[in-house]
Amino acid sequence: MAAGHFRYSYAIERIITLKDERYFVARQQQTIGKVEFIALMAMLVATVALSIDGMLPALPQMALDLVPEDPNKVQFVLASFIIGMGIGTLVVGPLSDSFGRKTVILWGALLYIVAALACLFTTNIEMLLFARCVQGIGASAPRVVTQALVRDLYSGREMAKISSFIMMIFTLVPAIAPLVCSGIIALYGWRGVFGVFIAFVVLGTVWMQLRIKEPINTTNRRPFRIKPFKDALRDMAALPLVRLSIATQVFCYAILFLSIMIIHPVFDVYFERADSFPLWFAFIAILAGSASFLNAVIVMKFGMRRLINGSILVQLCLSIVMVIMFVFFQVPKDLEFFIYVFWLISVFFSAGMTLGNLTALALEPLGHIAGTATSIMGAIATLGSTVIAGTIGQFFDGTPMAHIIGVCSISAIALFFSRKMRKYDRVKTV
Repeated sequence: MAAGHFRYSYAIERIITLKDERYFVARQQQTIGKVEFIALMAMLVATVALSIDGMLPALPQMALDLVPEDPNKVQFVLASFIIGMGIGTLVVGPLSDSFGRKTVILWGALLYIVAALACLFTTNIEMLLFARCVQGIGASAPRVVTQALVRDLYSGREMAKISSFIMMIFTLVPAIAPLVCSGIIALYGWRGVFGVFIAFVVLGTVWMQLRIKEPINTTNRRPFRIKPFKDALRDMAALPLVRLSIATQVFCYAILFLSIMIIHPVFDVYFERADSFPLWFAFIAILAGSASFLNAVIVMKFGMRRLINGSILVQLCLSIVMVIMFVFFQVPKDLEFFIYVFWLISVFFSAGMTLGNLTALALEPLGHIAGTATSIMGAIATLGSTVIAGTIGQFFDGTPMAHIIGVCSISAIALFFSRKMRKYDRVKTV
């Protein structure tokens, strides 16, 4: 027994040593500095935010040119991109383990650029939606693989610090993307936005190719296989806590995506503030972005589950108040606008207080398959929430009611699932 225990301990130590050796070799091969690395990773991750938020000012013109008979269909320009991103999330991580980080990011960039060119020259909505879905698949590569790059080159607290700095820079992109793209639209029309997307991705990809050395050499690569996905899916389905967390994520993401899809039409049609929308969106994004930092400060004190339940409950209560106000009271339009903006801040703020905690809570019992589980969880949450948000968005009638009632209903369902998680918590302090 003692000899067996010794051999087991030695094997574990050897695995850890090999991982440490690979980490140090990969890190020592790099010539890029820490500040430049953070800026580069933030730029690659920001591809997703730019591709979604940068489209918002373009939607009215796109609706007039492509679907004037049914303007609500233009919301699918956002939904199709998110669906593609969810599909790509399933495979790009394992592919990067098999073919290398830089190779998969390059493939994703090429796919993204080809799809953006198709969007640039298309004359019908069907082709545009297909191309946007493909574009989303391409954008999933930098979204997922940059996380792996950070893990490859940094470890422990230093890795956490680097990730925090990347997210700090990343949160600025949703604030400035509509503002920048609205200027491009004023000069070149909605098609010019895709030129911005292409230029952004080319710059980031070339920068990565020149400054990052591939951290995964051929001897450390793993073959791409389907079996680990099946095994991980079976393990995840067997755990009630994981199932409930994913269900809650689906509805929390649906709130976020619905708000992104419908916010510009509400500003444009109902409040007639399309011209100032980029500035208001920047204001909302900056304030809501503080949620991630607040969560990092208080999560150790209150625990993930309490913050999840509390945030969803507050969102539900605020949404109920909004429904009552819009249905039963006549409020001056200007005051109504400022109340709606405050409520929007709460919606995006709630996302920052729940989504990361839900992922961490679900992964707690899945440490042995954390990478694959993250991909599966992200794909399910993204695809499921997009279907919900896209369906509700089609009920937009020129008023904020579809948005408010939608968020209120989804919050109630999310709260139902999140509260059931309490029964299955393995560690009551989480």
